Amino acid sequence: MKELAKTYDPKDFEDRIYGEWMEDHAFHPEVDRSKEPYTIVMPPPNVTGNLHMGHALNNTIQDILIRFKRLKGYQALFLPGTDHASISTEAKVVEKLKSQGKSKEALGREGFLKEAWAWTEEYGGNIKNQLKKLGVSCDWDREAFTLDDNLSKAVEEVFMELYEKDLIYRGDRIINWCPHCQTAISDAEVEHIEHDGKIWTFKYPLTDGSGYLQVATTRPETIPGDLAVAVNPEDDRYTDLVGKTIQLPFMDREIPIIADSYVEMDFGTGAVKITPSHDPNDFEVGARHDLGQCIVIDQKGYLNENAGPYAGLERFEARKKIIEDFDQKGLLVKIDNHHNAVGHCERCKTVIEPLISKQWFVKMEPLAKPALEAYQKGDLHFIPDRFGKIYSHWLENIRDWCISRQLWWGHQMPVYYCDHCDHVEVSTKEIDKCPACGGSVHRDPDTLDTWFSSALWPFSTLGWPNKTEDLDYFYPTNVLCTGYDIIFFWVVRMVFSALEQTGQLPFKDVFLTGLVLDEQGRKMSKSLGNGIDPLEIIDQYGADALRFTLITGNSPGNDMRFSIDRVEANRNFANKLWNASRFVFMHMTDDLYDLKEIKDLQLEDRWILSKGQRVAREVAEKLDHYDLGLAADAVLNYIWSDFCDWYIELVKPRLFSQDAEDKKVAVSVLAAVLKDILRLLHPFMPFITEEIWSKLPDSQDFLMVNHWPEEDDSYLDPEAEDKLERVQEAIRAIRNARAEMNIAPNKKSKTLLYSQDTKAKEALEGTEGFFKTQGFSTGFEWIENPKDLEGDHLSVVSQGVEYYMPLEDLVDYEKELQRLKKELATAESELDRVVKKLANQGFVSKAPEALVAKEREKEGQFKTQIDQLKKRIESIENR
Repeated sequence: MKELAKTYDPKDFEDRIYGEWMEDHAFHPEVDRSKEPYTIVMPPPNVTGNLHMGHALNNTIQDILIRFKRLKGYQALFLPGTDHASISTEAKVVEKLKSQGKSKEALGREGFLKEAWAWTEEYGGNIKNQLKKLGVSCDWDREAFTLDDNLSKAVEEVFMELYEKDLIYRGDRIINWCPHCQTAISDAEVEHIEHDGKIWTFKYPLTDGSGYLQVATTRPETIPGDLAVAVNPEDDRYTDLVGKTIQLPFMDREIPIIADSYVEMDFGTGAVKITPSHDPNDFEVGARHDLGQCIVIDQKGYLNENAGPYAGLERFEARKKIIEDFDQKGLLVKIDNHHNAVGHCERCKTVIEPLISKQWFVKMEPLAKPALEAYQKGDLHFIPDRFGKIYSHWLENIRDWCISRQLWWGHQMPVYYCDHCDHVEVSTKEIDKCPACGGSVHRDPDTLDTWFSSALWPFSTLGWPNKTEDLDYFYPTNVLCTGYDIIFFWVVRMVFSALEQTGQLPFKDVFLTGLVLDEQGRKMSKSLGNGIDPLEIIDQYGADALRFTLITGNSPGNDMRFSIDRVEANRNFANKLWNASRFVFMHMTDDLYDLKEIKDLQLEDRWILSKGQRVAREVAEKLDHYDLGLAADAVLNYIWSDFCDWYIELVKPRLFSQDAEDKKVAVSVLAAVLKDILRLLHPFMPFITEEIWSKLPDSQDFLMVNHWPEEDDSYLDPEAEDKLERVQEAIRAIRNARAEMNIAPNKKSKTLLYSQDTKAKEALEGTEGFFKTQGFSTGFEWIENPKDLEGDHLSVVSQGVEYYMPLEDLVDYEKELQRLKKELATAESELDRVVKKLANQGFVSKAPEALVAKEREKEGQFKTQIDQLKKRIESIENR
């Protein structure tokens, strides 16, 4: 018999067990056509990232599902990997070079990429090792990286195919530009931050000298780029002005007044400036009226030579100067407060600048339609379903996707431009001369948006575009588990990319998690200093306690509060299971019965086995429906209450009895139930369950590759469950009543029972022993009429049965009277103190309302307590 350590200390075995799993390649499922596959691809964290609570939650959820399905007999693949994270990684490398007195430009592309790969190799393994500490059962043999050769090949293939279908094009359009990151970013990467801003109303003079037109704007710095002023064609105020021109103040340029239904008549003055090169809506208006373009802000956020007297000013400095100039010339009408949302770069928080730029785009409308239909037809499910509305809204209002980035780290555009003619060649192979004219070519220096490669993740990681066995067997995947904040960043793109490239949805279910908040319900952040490092929690309490904390009390899509108290409670739960297992091991031998061989199971045996069947089915059902928190609660209650607090206590007398046969039955049931408990808990707490399992005398393989508790209807026993639950409820009531009277545990009495309910009486037959061991009873006695009882009795009622315990057996009335009078004196003294405090007007008038209210609450509580104590004293004195 292997021995389980006396003290539960996860540091003793968690790393060792993970190493054993790895050494045995236990996480690596082979293609096995006789079994059903179950696949989850890990949302790839940034290669340079570190494990945070969001990662810990997300990966714990995925690992629970994988371990559950593995125990259910599936070939369960949890495919891990990391993302090259072009913008953030390049920023880190540039920062490192800057600290060394170097620059990206001085190194050149090849030299910079060497530095980026060195950085990736140095820091890229961080999060992988941290995930191992969490216990995730990923198939590290299949680990992927978005810049791996096969994934890069997939990216180029998709680009080629979409280009050939005319779904990728190059054009001048308004894009979101980050002046700090120096690259275009997609709409999904723009964070709109609410703020209190201003709206300025200016006078634009009519060229013919007949007056002015008032124009309101939130961006005065773009005035030098104005190419028109627009009014609504239905607006009678401006009908006579349409077709006239305006002299743009401080710029030697006349601009027309045009009519366009885009203008809202009731917003501002009803006349809006049109700056086609610096606003996406103005771009469309400009195209409709053939206004042309006038770029006045450069990529660093400075006004350029087209801005006249404002050239060279930073955009917000230019704003101040333009406002001052208009004011001095009497052209500033008014300034109003204006609450609006301003777009910021999601990574660096810089205010983005809408700029017209020549970029590469994906036509989204043809790709969005099948992705939207998949959800509308019910083929794609969101958990919880309310997030499907966000998915639908994004697809219904989607704009073409800007996929080119002015970066070097990432997938370089497979595009070549001829240096001599206008030919553009898209090729997955390097070319050195133009296929049209034979002249020299240069490759586009830009890289693709990181999300372009991430969009292919569910199938590129399995070998696509090659027809691999893995792709054929493990794809489509089953569920995507990710945060609700990247539905449009990633989920949408994976769906339309998979439908376009594979003809299948990449997954059927999208399980969305919320945020992990601190105890006060605040988002964890560096600025608040309230972040909690998962690795520190694991080091102090173990990975199992952290995992269970992240899952319990959590429901799909909702934010959860994280507290150390809950971690400690879950460590205590693990400790309770550890000690219970040690107790079972003390009595276990190699010579145990197979449960099928036992004919005469006792009531408590039938009850625990029946409960086990129900719990196993309930947990499996809840896990299949992604109710992980409720599943964990069911396992916790079964282990802590049913097994530890009740069954072990109920079975103890048999373990120490002289009946060897009955003892063997009891130990056999204990062992069988313990094994199923370990199977049930394993997905949630893999380390402690594996360690306990390994000490079982008949354990031959890892628990993680064992099986889920077997369903067997013959163990379902509603009668035993009803009988034991009646006993439990009655004993709880007796314990509570005794506790209220401070009756010492060593004081026992006979139990007198009365009931007119025949069924209730029959249900308690044969349960006297439970009341003796758990209900402080010396014996049972059914009575005909409670009115015939003499003397005081402690009484409780439970499920149609009245229980009476003679107080003379339980209470020393003299001592009890002394105790009650002492307690009364203390309560009266406290009441007197509170009354005097509340009578003090200085306190009542100056103290905070909450403090005064608290004192009034105390006054009421002491009065109630005094009343109860007096009644109890009176009853004893008059007995």
